[in-house]
Amino acid sequence: MAKTTMRRALAPLLCAMALAGCGDGAGKADGAAEATAAPSTRTLAETLKGDIAFGTLERVLDNAALGEALAGKGPYTVFAPSDAAFTASAGDLGDEAMKAQGAALLRAHIVPGALTRADIEAAIAREGSGEVQMRTMANSLLTFSKEGGVVIVAGDNGARARLTGTETLASNGVVQPVDALLVGPAPAAAAAN
Repeated sequence: MAKTTMRRALAPLLCAMALAGCGDGAGKADGAAEATAAPSTRTLAETLKGDIAFGTLERVLDNAALGEALAGKGPYTVFAPSDAAFTASAGDLGDEAMKAQGAALLRAHIVPGALTRADIEAAIAREGSGEVQMRTMANSLLTFSKEGGVVIVAGDNGARARLTGTETLASNGVVQPVDALLVGPAPAAAAAN
């Protein structure tokens, strides 16, 4: 009887200690990029505009007039291509004539909800196939899988990127840097090649 009473008395303490351990560093896989400890007070739009690694993305965001959406309530996860990804694949989507193509490209890189890498890796691990899919704001599918310790995201057209760099938790979502575009080049850019 004393053992049962002692277990009941210790259970809340053990639960509190376990939850305290879920703070900094919890859920990170070996080799995974370290996440910001707590969400920022900055919105996704402010976060993307404040990061020099996403200069081209900022131009496309401004040109496509989607900054207001990413400054709103959310939450969203933005798979943010690097400047090099744009240079290699898309041409100048910051040009006024490319406004519609830029908006379509951005919507194909945004999913509803705030997804950390730990969330994505846990979802992959739960699936028997080793893949998990999410629908984007462009109504296309992104497929997530792991190759070694790296999370790979593929567009439904076969474009592939790796989650790279450090994720950033914003007040209304998460910025996940990727090293390539998740859609093919816009038709006007493809015709120029």
